[in-house]
Amino acid sequence: MRPRPATGRRALDAAVRLCSGLAAVLAILMLGWIMLEVARKGVAALDWNFFTKLPTPPGIEGGGVANAILGSLLVTALAVVLGVPVGMLAGIYLAEFGRHTRLAAAVRFTVNIMMGVPSIIIGLFVYALLVVPAGHFSGYAGSVALALIMLPIVARTTVDMLSLVPNTLRESALALGAPRWKATLGVVLRAAKAGLLTGTILAVARVSGETAPLLFTAMNSPYWPSSLRQPTANLTVTIFNYAMSPYEDWQRTAWGASLLIMASVLAVTIFTRWSFREAKR
Repeated sequence: MRPRPATGRRALDAAVRLCSGLAAVLAILMLGWIMLEVARKGVAALDWNFFTKLPTPPGIEGGGVANAILGSLLVTALAVVLGVPVGMLAGIYLAEFGRHTRLAAAVRFTVNIMMGVPSIIIGLFVYALLVVPAGHFSGYAGSVALALIMLPIVARTTVDMLSLVPNTLRESALALGAPRWKATLGVVLRAAKAGLLTGTILAVARVSGETAPLLFTAMNSPYWPSSLRQPTANLTVTIFNYAMSPYEDWQRTAWGASLLIMASVLAVTIFTRWSFREAKR
């Protein structure tokens, strides 16, 4: 068998490297363009009233989105409490305890299907499940919808991160007499904690910009969110309503709220990466 000439392989390798580099540069340029555009138009709306005042009636300038900021924090926090533990437990089961069982195959298939379901379908499902029987929109329904979006992301990330942990760590813990559950919680999860937290942050970032599920569940409100049992103000629906309005003041506020969401997700991601890098050192 005659060896293939190295010139063709090197040329193909150089072409693939060039295309990959150009694609990466293009993606970075698009991301930078979006960030600069949002920052340029949104920074004009950021002032003290933006963070502390309630929205003003249509046609009246001033006011802010303080109620939407608080409502988004409450709805997202409840979604994290509902979705992350269930998703992480499902991922642990798939990766550690039920790899080749029929139940694991069914769970894995369900997780894969849920990852591909459009968010508006999940919003409609929660609308039929919670909003229609209750007779009104609520922040609780919005949290459930966001939790259903987060659950498959956390489960899939947990499976991937636990699969990267070497089997020697598991075998060492079991050889010392530790039960399987203690080896999983004390050794395997500890080794994969950075990846698990990153997956959780990705899930939070994924739902931070969701509008369609909240349109069918939490809706919106011009008042302070005193209870999640009622329609709850949130930033994404506020952006949708304000961006579609004919009022320049509301449109400027929509850009400011978009900048706030983008900056918050970026800051949390950078802080988490930096914290774990310092911990490893």
